[in-house]
Amino acid sequence: MKILVCISNVPDTTAKITFNSDNTQFNTAGVQFILNPYDEIALARAIELAEGGKGTVTVIHVGEIGSEPTIRKALAIGADDAVRINAYARDSYYVSAQIAHYIKDNGFDLILTGRESSDYNGSQIAAMLGEFLDIPSISIIKKLEVEANQATIVREIEGGKEHLTVSFPFVASCAEGVAEPKIPNMRGIMSARTKPLEVIESIEVAPLNTFKSYSIPAPRGSVTLLSKDEPEKLVELLHTEAKVI
Repeated sequence: MKILVCISNVPDTTAKITFNSDNTQFNTAGVQFILNPYDEIALARAIELAEGGKGTVTVIHVGEIGSEPTIRKALAIGADDAVRINAYARDSYYVSAQIAHYIKDNGFDLILTGRESSDYNGSQIAAMLGEFLDIPSISIIKKLEVEANQATIVREIEGGKEHLTVSFPFVASCAEGVAEPKIPNMRGIMSARTKPLEVIESIEVAPLNTFKSYSIPAPRGSVTLLSKDEPEKLVELLHTEAKVI
């Protein structure tokens, strides 16, 4: 079984986010980038499925050379090899088109992604890959089991759980519960240095949208503290300032 895991390089969740003077570009200065946490879940499950000679795991990333430390971490965790498509990941459609083009030329039984990236939270890659490749895509799965040439999948839906059976090939985006993220050990870190990392050039993809500008959330307003003995004052403020009553 050939498994492909799509990974993204995202700012650390504790990083301070700023933009340039005209708010058209993310300021990367001083920002630590990490392997997207949801992609780590997908990678962990892929490695579990491939254990014992049952398959191989390839990770793929669309990004520039600065993302290679993140790719090497994925190799240290346990992926067999990696591919970096040398391009700036401008949006989900562009990234999906690049990955789909690679898959068409190489063929994989199972393609896994994280449910979303922690920077844009788009949740679009898995569905777009399914459309590009004309294969089933299942979003935000909570459990994945494989037997022979079929997979059993569990998704949480409103009011309960959905159980699905799907044949290979297919795409799935993984959420919490599919697997526990793995911490690379020293042996994995050392072996990651020599594992294959193929760099290929991107294809031309017509843009579907452009980003006009970015903005950060408005700062929190001031807080008014009241004594528990002032219920009348609380009601007045809720009426005159908060305007919720």
